[in-house]
Amino acid sequence: MEFEHAPNDPTRKELSPLLKLALELGPLAVFFLFNARGDQIAAALPALKALGAPIFMATAAFMVAITISLVASLWLTRRLPVMPLVSGVVVIVFGALTLWLHNDLFIKLKPTIVNGLFGTVLLGGLFFRKSLLGYVFDSAFRLTDEGWRILTLRWGLFFYFLAILNEVVWRSFSTDFWVSFKVFGVMPITLLFALLQLPLIQKHALTDETDHKKGK
Repeated sequence: MEFEHAPNDPTRKELSPLLKLALELGPLAVFFLFNARGDQIAAALPALKALGAPIFMATAAFMVAITISLVASLWLTRRLPVMPLVSGVVVIVFGALTLWLHNDLFIKLKPTIVNGLFGTVLLGGLFFRKSLLGYVFDSAFRLTDEGWRILTLRWGLFFYFLAILNEVVWRSFSTDFWVSFKVFGVMPITLLFALLQLPLIQKHALTDETDHKKGK
């Protein structure tokens, strides 16, 4: 078993974009479905009633779904994707605490901790002159070193923004609203932010001609 290879490593085996998206968003969709339809699901599967309210059933389902996602990714690529792995570990740990203590505080804190961790790792990597974002996005596009540095800085700050936003939402609104925002709010915000990075990506994109000149 290996972790993801470095950016531009020719031995990296990548999933198709749609399959990768399904593996990453599938567990989140399961979480939303079990929270929104928990009573109906519990009626069909009475054993789940022992977990309690829908948020606890959703947490258990989330843990199972994210584990399946990681196993599928490992089976398909023979490597574990770093960021989904970190997120998965936090989900399992905080999900277990949520179920054990029967307190949804822990699963609500998960996005804050994961996004704060990602932001710290990305910005910390820049401190050591490492553009770690390339491990995540190198399969989608290839950039100059300067491009990776700028993009890594922007994403690092954006992850901090998401961490703060999660704190504001879960502390200010109901659990159902927080779950809906986690699925239907965070993703559009993240997509919009990603689209706003396109000019930077286009400006610093590596081309075959650039690679050929570098080879000389």
